[in-house]
Amino acid sequence: MPRSPLIPFAGLSATYFAHIGFFNPYLPLWLKSLGLPIVVISLLTSVQAFTRTFAPYAWGHVSDHTGERIKLLRYSAAVALLASAGLWVEGGAWWIGFILLVLFTHTSSMMSLTEAAMAHLVAGDWGRYGRVRVWGSIGFMATVFAAGASFEKFGIDSFPAWTAATLILVLACTLWLPNVKEAAHEREKGQPILPVLRVPAVRWFFASLFFHVMAHYAIYAFLSLYLDSLGYGKGMIGALWAVSVLVEIGWFYMQGRFIGRLPMHGWLVLTGVVTVIRMAMTAGLGNWLVALFIAQALHALTFATHHTACIALVSQHFPGRLRARGQALFTVIGYGFGGVLGVLAGGAMVSRWGYEWMFAAAAVLGVLATVCAMQVRRA
Repeated sequence: MPRSPLIPFAGLSATYFAHIGFFNPYLPLWLKSLGLPIVVISLLTSVQAFTRTFAPYAWGHVSDHTGERIKLLRYSAAVALLASAGLWVEGGAWWIGFILLVLFTHTSSMMSLTEAAMAHLVAGDWGRYGRVRVWGSIGFMATVFAAGASFEKFGIDSFPAWTAATLILVLACTLWLPNVKEAAHEREKGQPILPVLRVPAVRWFFASLFFHVMAHYAIYAFLSLYLDSLGYGKGMIGALWAVSVLVEIGWFYMQGRFIGRLPMHGWLVLTGVVTVIRMAMTAGLGNWLVALFIAQALHALTFATHHTACIALVSQHFPGRLRARGQALFTVIGYGFGGVLGVLAGGAMVSRWGYEWMFAAAAVLGVLATVCAMQVRRA
């Protein structure tokens, strides 16, 4: 297969994660600048995870039955861009919640559709997959640095403008994508997904995914607020986010050399153990900057390696016309239900006991993820 069909996917990955790279780390700080309390902030940041409980599977179902993944990506990007205009309007928490709901309903499905299309193109070559996915990490790093420096110097009022600019780039890259509609096979169109979900290894895999991602929402939703509470500036907050992406870039680029050294379920166990260490370090050593940089560097394993192992296992268990629904379930169970519970429970814990206890609870979730991953190996 020539490399050229994957180049537009690299562009989409770069621009999509450039959008995520400023939006997710700085959304809580923008909401805080509007004078909203921590409980309201946690509710609003949970909207993204809430949409992931239904939107990816709905779009995946349509995709599997039509094969029109690229058209759905273009539609989602266009609607998200239009919805982002609402962030310029001062309407209070309810208005922001509505805008985020519309925006995330469309963006939350984009990566599962993209991953399904890319998995079809790379045909199991996870080294090639990593070299495409690395551009997402580069895009994330670029905006987390640039936005952090901009917000530090000029204030965070430009947050809606950053949203619009990055979504324009996302839309442009969806228009660049080749139309890689998969051929429809009538005998597969009605292929049921429940028999796959009855396989013990699949059930344990999704359980491990749920706890692993739920633990990581301590980072995704609260790390910026935690660092801000400890007195770190927005530039340093951006640097700590960026170091996690730098190691992520390194892993995705080099993973073709290493990913075959363990079976995919073995990587799940290893990444679960490292998650426990990362969350415990963040909880107990927040005032030690070196420890925070080390904890963020573990992102190469706790996110990047885990992500590739999960995509490989989903592709293994959900082939052909089940692929988009399998990728959607990955998003729904991990980043949907795991994300919603992670953000809401995290916000409640922070309000009552503080950030340190919340990160300690995330370490416990890492233990549960590891135990479930061990069952995947035995099933």
